[in-house]
Amino acid sequence: MRYGEGLLEEIRRRTDLVALVGRRVKLVRKGRVMWGCCPFHQEKSASFKVENERRTYKCFGCGKGGDAFKWLVETEGLSFPEAVEKLAGEAGVELPKWSPDDEAREQKRKSLYDIVELAAKFYEAQLFEPGGREARDYLKGRGLDGAAAKQFRLGYAPSGNAALINHLTAQNITQEDIIAAGLARPAEENRPMRDFFFNRVMFPIADGRGRVIAFGARALEADAKPKYINTGETTLFSKGTQLYNFATARAAAIKTGTIILAEGYMDVIALVRAGFAHAVAPLGTALTEDQLHLLWSTAPEPILAFDGDAAGLKAAHRAAHLALPYLRPGYSLRFAFLPSGEDPDSYIAANGAGAMTVLLEAALPLSGLLWRAETEGKDFSTPERRAGLEHSLKEIVDRIADGKIADYYRRNFDQLVFESFKRRSAQPRADRDGARYPGRASMAGTSKPGGKFRGDFKPRPLPGTPEAVSASVQTSALVRTGQAGARHTKEMELGRLLAESPEIVLVGAESLADLDLTDPSLDRLRHELLNLAASGSSLEKAGVQAHFMRKGTADLLARFAGSTVDDPQASFQRAMADLRELSGHRSDARRLLERRKERFQRPGDGHGQ
Repeated sequence: MRYGEGLLEEIRRRTDLVALVGRRVKLVRKGRVMWGCCPFHQEKSASFKVENERRTYKCFGCGKGGDAFKWLVETEGLSFPEAVEKLAGEAGVELPKWSPDDEAREQKRKSLYDIVELAAKFYEAQLFEPGGREARDYLKGRGLDGAAAKQFRLGYAPSGNAALINHLTAQNITQEDIIAAGLARPAEENRPMRDFFFNRVMFPIADGRGRVIAFGARALEADAKPKYINTGETTLFSKGTQLYNFATARAAAIKTGTIILAEGYMDVIALVRAGFAHAVAPLGTALTEDQLHLLWSTAPEPILAFDGDAAGLKAAHRAAHLALPYLRPGYSLRFAFLPSGEDPDSYIAANGAGAMTVLLEAALPLSGLLWRAETEGKDFSTPERRAGLEHSLKEIVDRIADGKIADYYRRNFDQLVFESFKRRSAQPRADRDGARYPGRASMAGTSKPGGKFRGDFKPRPLPGTPEAVSASVQTSALVRTGQAGARHTKEMELGRLLAESPEIVLVGAESLADLDLTDPSLDRLRHELLNLAASGSSLEKAGVQAHFMRKGTADLLARFAGSTVDDPQASFQRAMADLRELSGHRSDARRLLERRKERFQRPGDGHGQ
């Protein structure tokens, strides 16, 4: 409800702002004013002023300031109505009574909170009963013990149709209220009222004040569909407006200055147990506008952590476009992608919390993700395709409502297009050839942010020229009889070995550098790993993955992701030997080409007349 300014001023007057701020900031009196180090940015000398007389706080370093309500909004992540209610209660100010209908609805909501809380306690107890053994085994298999179950209030919904209904009706809860709380399905023709959840592991969902309002549930039966379900829409719960673990994560997010959005309940639990208390997740849906604003209410640049597979990339792209109209100075998104086939639980278990920290710190900015989405792996070898890219980038910029931010995005994209295409087109061909990777033709048109562009193209050669002979040699009978397929298979095998055991580069760096490769992605992977080895960087798998994340080329590793082998060094040497043998045929083709060129160039040759 709305509160009049007179009421708000009365609450401000009765609130000791110095005492309120002093709960979080050490304040020192200087005259009639209190000073301290600002909690909103790092500083060594006090520039943060608090005045009871004016009932305001102000930082002269970062500019943050406001009254008691603003303080609770900025430091505790409360909404304005929540801040009013909290301060009114502490100050002894009675908030205005609602109409009888308003009061009745509020009493109904309060009773529903109590009913859902009773259900949460019932599910918690059932987890540790004999019937909850299968659920306990599932959680144990995911690395969660009893202490973790209690920390997150995990539970078990028993098999059957009415276990919870019978428990609640025994405590004088009406069937109507059980249904209104989203805990049971109403009776249907030839079917009685029945529990909404059964034979599932239960995850309580709390609102911003920590009150349980709904549940997420994971099926224990292997063939159950859907695997995860949530409470339906109720007076208390709308899944598009809530985030799992938000009440707990909010304080941690404000303290750390960031918040992590993972994909599911187990991801959040794994992150929190590894020390990332500022982790949340949507509730089985793609990120919504309401959830986006919840994230921004706690941190200016939330990190969205997604799996590195196609579904994760799709979810990231959707979130990026969702955010565009709401961007404002200082507020954006960052994106971290786990290796393909990994989730936070498995990644942390295999690599440790430190590796997860590196991955999160290397998160892509929103602008980088948008550029990557429009360019990665696409062919821009024609003017029309390049023009199409510029048109797509313009459409992205046009969706940004803030004029200043839109202008910066426009400049950024213009610069990237220039670096990727226009500068290279203006650069002399000899200069471009001189920049090649030793022993290999360069990936023409490749930009710093990552992504494969075939932007540096050559006109079709005229018939009868040496360049035309090159094309014919490359499509010789050797290729047509399956040689290319054999090379592809071996190159994929080599790529998997390098992605899963990057340290094997050190076994044969020189031979790997000289190897003739046809797959551009494998060539890029080799190039990056050899550069890392030459710089003295660690080639431990987690560190290499973090490096590729920082460069925005994690999908390069994902393309070659596969199962590990018992002896990667021996497999590496065999793959190298096989590829060198296959390359011999290409060498024969090159020697034939050179002889044909010499024949074209000899004076007096009939072709030269």
